[in-house]
Amino acid sequence: MDYVSQLEEEFLKHADRNIAQKQKAYLKDKFQLFGLPTPLRKEAQKPFLIKENLPEKSELSKITKELWEKPQREFHYFVIDLNRMYLKKIEKQDIELFEFMITQNSWWDTVDLIATNLVGGYFKLYPNEINSITDKWMKSENIWLQRTCLIFQLKYKENINTELLNRFILPLIGTDEFFINKAIGWILREYTRTNPEWVIKFVEKHDKELSNLSKREALKLIS
Repeated sequence: MDYVSQLEEEFLKHADRNIAQKQKAYLKDKFQLFGLPTPLRKEAQKPFLIKENLPEKSELSKITKELWEKPQREFHYFVIDLNRMYLKKIEKQDIELFEFMITQNSWWDTVDLIATNLVGGYFKLYPNEINSITDKWMKSENIWLQRTCLIFQLKYKENINTELLNRFILPLIGTDEFFINKAIGWILREYTRTNPEWVIKFVEKHDKELSNLSKREALKLIS
């Protein structure tokens, strides 16, 4: 059996219809699921992520797309974990694969993981690609690509680039889109951990334009 078939067989062993129904409702009935709680899924997939069992890097794109097009959400979570195993081998063109994952079967649960782990890691290796790629994504009017622009720096801590924050947040201020306003607040809140003064000044400066959700999230950690 090939890699994908073996993985599917392993997930099927642990499938739970009752749990799947609850998970499906949590994701607004957008996806099918096996019903694997995260700890169980992580345990079931562990052998497939051992170094000696990993596919060749040249096979990663094919396997990613094959699994991403399957209806069960657990395959999508696995694909993200699989791609994380290759972060040290990321090539410049791999951003196209990440864009595919962001724009297909899109919802916050996978987009946030792709943005913070895969895209965030990619831009650390290829900082010269940030401007051209994010400019394209911001102009795309795809809320998931725009959300990725907003939060890919989430794990950068003191290295968050405030010039980029301005460039991504300001064009999106005033939107009624929940997932954008939430993301604006989320990245600002995270930056308060290392530079609360900058965030406070930003919120004060744009107080009238920022949504209440963004402001509430941004200042949540500030007493």
